[in-house]
Amino acid sequence: MALRMTTPRLLAVQAFLEDPAREWYGLELAQRAGLEPGTVYPILIAFENAGWLASRDDDIDPHAEGRPRRRYYRLTADGIEAAQEWARAAQRRHGARRVREGFAW
Repeated sequence: MALRMTTPRLLAVQAFLEDPAREWYGLELAQRAGLEPGTVYPILIAFENAGWLASRDDDIDPHAEGRPRRRYYRLTADGIEAAQEWARAAQRRHGARRVREGFAW
């Protein structure tokens, strides 16, 4: 499935690529990428539908932990490859300009 490259998607990709083996939950990824939760969840769904992400539900007792269950996402092998290609394409398109915490556009 081909996904359209957008700035919010690129910011999410950049966060995932910081540590490609890491699992992220939605709110954590939104904060790291500088996105609103309402923006990041459709991105996660699109990436998962494209085969870029695998996900799993938290296996906790919400009452004992004092928080709701989380859904964790991690890049698949195809997702790592696609995310790296997106990052390279964005750098080619916009030069190598970056700011400390994200792309410079």
